[in-house]
Amino acid sequence: MSAAAAAPAATGSGRELANPPADGISNLRFSNHSNNLLVSSWDKTVRLYDADANVLKGEFVHPGAVLDCCFHDDSSGFSAGADHTVRRLVFSSAKEDVLGRHDGPVRCVEYSYAAGQVITGSWDKTVKCWDPRGVSGPERYALSSVEGRVSMEFFDLSESAQSKKYGTFATGGCDGFVNVWDGINKKRLYQYSKYASSIAALSFSKDGHLLAVASSYTYEEGEKSHEPDAIFIRTVNEVEVKPKPKALAAPQ
Repeated sequence: MSAAAAAPAATGSGRELANPPADGISNLRFSNHSNNLLVSSWDKTVRLYDADANVLKGEFVHPGAVLDCCFHDDSSGFSAGADHTVRRLVFSSAKEDVLGRHDGPVRCVEYSYAAGQVITGSWDKTVKCWDPRGVSGPERYALSSVEGRVSMEFFDLSESAQSKKYGTFATGGCDGFVNVWDGINKKRLYQYSKYASSIAALSFSKDGHLLAVASSYTYEEGEKSHEPDAIFIRTVNEVEVKPKPKALAAPQ
């Protein structure tokens, strides 16, 4: 995508959430029903925040690092663990149970509203689909992959998130910058001020008015001292995400 033209820069990092994880942030997700935010971390926790009130509503502690998380609805969610487990989390009771297992660390988890299934991918080279009620065993698919890396402006892209209102999307990189892009016209719309650490994850709220940013070192340069892991909530202005109209050609 072209970034030749300088994009306008926003000032400030946004509002920092209290009680962040104590280690690297693996992912964060806004709910599809509210401004609740679910965060997974290498500190073995999944945390539920009210992003509007800046309140930690709940915390689940797993046996190992948590590599991903997602919502089912505002009452429950799912997590993917380095301990090979897929867990269901019930927020109101702070209870959890093991929905299933892989033969290796579970790298990603997603709930499909269309299929009514939980889909997980693991370093054991399999993708599995689970009944969230835990009644039946998984449908299992084996996939092969070719290792590759995609970069933009010579920086590895850590995470991306899409604005639901305009179809534009944001990317964050190990350089600490968050950029907003118009994918159709292949142009950068906006660049936010640089964060103190790598951008590990991004998520837009359901209405696109908020953007959650995980500023968390992703060890792209190995073990070294780094800034504390933090989560910021930005209020998104329309000018930052709305595609610019194409200029009409002058009449001949």
